[in-house]
Amino acid sequence: MKNKLLLLIGFLISGSSLMAQSTYQWKTASSGGYTYKYVTNDPTKARFYTLKNGLTVVLSPNTKEPIIEFRLAVRAGSNTDPKNATGLAHYLEHMLFKGTEKFGTLDYAKEKPLLDKISALYEQYRGTTDPEKRKAIYAEIDKTSGEASNYSIANEYDKMMKSIGGQSTNAHTWYEETVYKEDFPSNATDQFLALQAERFRSPVFRIFHTELEAVYEEKNRGLDNDTWKVEEKTSEKLFPTHNYGQQTTIGTIDHLKNPSLVEIRKYYNKYYVPNNMILAFAGDFNPDELIKKVDQSFAYMKPKPFELYNPAPEKPLTSIQKIDVYGPSAESVKISYRGYAESTTQSMLLDLISSILSNGKAGLIDINLKQQQKVQAAGTGYQQMKDYGIFYLYAQPKQGQTLEQAQQLLLDQISILKKGNFDESLIKATVANSKLGLLEAFEKNSFRVEAITNEFILNRGVNWNKSLNTPDAMAKVTKKQIIDFANQFFKDNYVVTYKHKGEDKSIAKVEKPAITPVNTNASETSTFAKNLYAMPVKPIAPKFLDYKKDLSFGKEGIAEIITVQNKDNSIFSLTYKFDLGAWNYQLLPYAAQYLTFLSTDKYSAEDINKQFYNIACNYSFSVGNETAAITVSGLQENFDKAVSLVEHIFANCKPNEQALVELKNRILKGRENNKLNKSTILSGLTTYAQYGANNPFNYTLSNEAVKNITSEQLLDLIHNIGNYKHTIAYFGPKTLSTFTADIGKLHKLPKEFTPEAPAKKFSYTSTNTNQVFFADYDMVQSEVRWLRNSGTYDPALASKINLFNSYFGGGMGSIVFQTIRESKALAYSTFAVFSSPDRKDKEYAMVAYVGSQADKMNDAVVGMNELLNELPRADKSFEVSKANALNAIETTRITKGDIIGAYFSDQKLGFDRDSRIDEYLGLKPLTFADIKTFHEQKVANKTYNYCIVASEKNVKTEDMQKFGAVTKLTLEQIFGY
Repeated sequence: MKNKLLLLIGFLISGSSLMAQSTYQWKTASSGGYTYKYVTNDPTKARFYTLKNGLTVVLSPNTKEPIIEFRLAVRAGSNTDPKNATGLAHYLEHMLFKGTEKFGTLDYAKEKPLLDKISALYEQYRGTTDPEKRKAIYAEIDKTSGEASNYSIANEYDKMMKSIGGQSTNAHTWYEETVYKEDFPSNATDQFLALQAERFRSPVFRIFHTELEAVYEEKNRGLDNDTWKVEEKTSEKLFPTHNYGQQTTIGTIDHLKNPSLVEIRKYYNKYYVPNNMILAFAGDFNPDELIKKVDQSFAYMKPKPFELYNPAPEKPLTSIQKIDVYGPSAESVKISYRGYAESTTQSMLLDLISSILSNGKAGLIDINLKQQQKVQAAGTGYQQMKDYGIFYLYAQPKQGQTLEQAQQLLLDQISILKKGNFDESLIKATVANSKLGLLEAFEKNSFRVEAITNEFILNRGVNWNKSLNTPDAMAKVTKKQIIDFANQFFKDNYVVTYKHKGEDKSIAKVEKPAITPVNTNASETSTFAKNLYAMPVKPIAPKFLDYKKDLSFGKEGIAEIITVQNKDNSIFSLTYKFDLGAWNYQLLPYAAQYLTFLSTDKYSAEDINKQFYNIACNYSFSVGNETAAITVSGLQENFDKAVSLVEHIFANCKPNEQALVELKNRILKGRENNKLNKSTILSGLTTYAQYGANNPFNYTLSNEAVKNITSEQLLDLIHNIGNYKHTIAYFGPKTLSTFTADIGKLHKLPKEFTPEAPAKKFSYTSTNTNQVFFADYDMVQSEVRWLRNSGTYDPALASKINLFNSYFGGGMGSIVFQTIRESKALAYSTFAVFSSPDRKDKEYAMVAYVGSQADKMNDAVVGMNELLNELPRADKSFEVSKANALNAIETTRITKGDIIGAYFSDQKLGFDRDSRIDEYLGLKPLTFADIKTFHEQKVANKTYNYCIVASEKNVKTEDMQKFGAVTKLTLEQIFGY
């Protein structure tokens, strides 16, 4: 379960002229026997109910697809952890997936005495300091846990969610919240409510010590994450007394090592009460019918008095505080100010100021630092919590620049702001640009429930009207107000955090305890689950695309046109799609980067950015290995302006030699930074394993070649890109005929297209023997990825691959997850999938992954290899996986501009129809025997390439040699420079 960076209510605070004439007022209404509150002109049409027991329920209907997004949130997180048991709320979050007296167990009467004994042993363990006695107690915990696991059914919750069509089971804990996340088909509402009501009725904390080990792994992953370390250290200084800075969500190592099931139960009983919880639904339902069902399902909950965290106010910060953080990743500097409570005018102003400083196009940082390439990267943000916010500016220094110099450049932008040296139109433009974001966002059910849940966490939802009204309020802010506030707020009252490249000598990892694998009983099913599976469900028929009907095909000159009409709002997206990329022209990606810094004969680069921001439109020139695209998007009312400006830029951009010098320096610095990123290194290792020494990852210019790039070379590609064959794709309000007529006036085409250069070809490796490709990196964890090329694309395999992945290694209910994490506690993160190519001339790859403590790596590799070679049979898990795969296709609705994307994807695979039709029909007759045969033919007893990123200090070469012949790769071999 991942920690979450809070979804700021700034999605509304950013403002929107769309709502400028609206008023947002609370009203009360009754329907279906229930009274609810709502806000007038609310685009989400949310109904706020308070049930008799105090439970808040919010329903936001959206019937465009047969899916419902769900959040259950509790207003309790790490802030409310006991001082002597930090991390407790997060522990509890993990435990809420383990079942109750009715599910997750074969025989609770026999299981309970063992669970009680485990709880008592943990109390004894917690109160013992003698190492040998602690070791003996833990051995008893391990032994008793093994006995208890004979009665438990691991991941039965996940299986039930999977069976009813859930695709995104997850949860997160943060400062003042614990949120449980689901989606489900609208025809499974009764099943879903029955499961959730039981889940929170009386949770049982079983399979604890292996789940605790997963939390240890999560802690150790945090120790390898320099960004997390910067966040924690910064918060400590910003909040010297508040728990925002004094208690982390994951908890201290000492508290992790000494958990208390007794304290976890007390926490649950205290905070998981209906008057402190919200259930938010967005999707395909009738609100009158759903609220009745929710009420009936959760009426058992009884309200209780409770007290949330209520700290004394922090004293004002009156000095600059400096922090040094060390780690292997790239250097950076972050300046952080303590902000204000939610729903305050000050917080609104800080969010607006964040956009004035950095909005991606025309902010002060965008123009003065990024456009002029004075730093490697830079930006701002405002993070809102309940009691305070955090306003921050960050930068990565460019080549030869110190952290202090980058810091000063950021502070210079604050000075410019305080002096008022910015255009007041930035305020109006910020409001206008949010119109575009809101139009898109409110159509997403996940966005709706996140926003509603966040509103409840911050203020119990009472300010929903104020949040919706914020755009109007923001539009009224004057430049003088901004200047006055900035001069009052931005003083020598910040925390500056320097992230240095170097060894972090303060790391003390959580050590691996001795754990005997527990039984998962994956093939067993509780009576509750059987009854749930047996509940009647009205089928949902799949809706497949008919490209001949769902798309409109036309032609303008020699270019093909494909359109889909947007009948819902005024958003458009226009793309010129080229079937060429970096494999055709190595300089093309550099040309795309260079373009953003160029002026034309009419406009400076700064003017161009401001124009796009002022008309609430965007454009991009993206270059992949095999394709490239020029995309323009925004509000249809500004279509002609935006497209004309893009056409003008590509035709008339002029060289800027100084910009090119700076760009090349930034590219070289970026390359250095890439070599410090463990995820990027692992990606390079994997590509090396797949293709060999010459591969797509390291097919790039040498550093010397980068230094020799000329403006003439890049401009030649930019000016002539429109002469290469491309398809024009449009999603927007216009019909095909109207669009064709309009684009013909704006987009000039040649009489014939210029043939593109042949694309670079890469050969796949033959994995004839086990091999290990190793990269040394200073880290606590080890990252291991298996890879085997597995033959060219065959459309007949799509159904089997879908079902195999669902059953074997994709998701928390899969065989791999249950075995590696649940039973053996060998990793926090693990998966294994048969990966399909995106083109018919490419190969499949069997890919597996385990991220674990370095001292568990050997056991983790053995555990994964056992699964790769022998597919366990769990009939119920197979049935659930098959139902989930079918349900995913039945309930998926590809709409709007995504139809064009699906068409292009199917074309690459050789389909002239919706490929899901064949996949769906192929799924229905599949049996476990089919999947087992697939596993035997494609996966089992094969040779693999092992890609390992770890520290040489923590893993031994002789251990890796047991997996295969070891090749230690240099970063130059991996990256090609």
